[in-house]
Amino acid sequence: MATTPDLAPTRRKPASSASRATGKVREAQLEDQVSQLQDDLKSIAATLARLSNDKVNEVRDVAKSEARHLQRQGQQVVEDVQDKASDIEKQLKATIREKPLTAVASAIGIGFVLALLSRH
Repeated sequence: MATTPDLAPTRRKPASSASRATGKVREAQLEDQVSQLQDDLKSIAATLARLSNDKVNEVRDVAKSEARHLQRQGQQVVEDVQDKASDIEKQLKATIREKPLTAVASAIGIGFVLALLSRH
């Protein structure tokens, strides 16, 4: 069982000037450490911002390069299609010149089929 002195509040001794000075030194050291931590955090944030900007620029450059590549490929496809269409047009003109009656009969037949389909 607890005795009365165990339950009694303890009195603090008045702080001496040496312990106050030690406390102030510790407080100053703690403030210096906090300040250093803040500087370190600012440095880390600046480094992260620089790295993210570098990555954004890198991705933008890659995207521009890919867009130019795709544009060139698209232009090649368009040119190829135009060449094929031109070849087909030349063949069609040559066939019409060689067999004009067949071409007229084919046109009439195609027109007739389209007329039938458009009625429904």
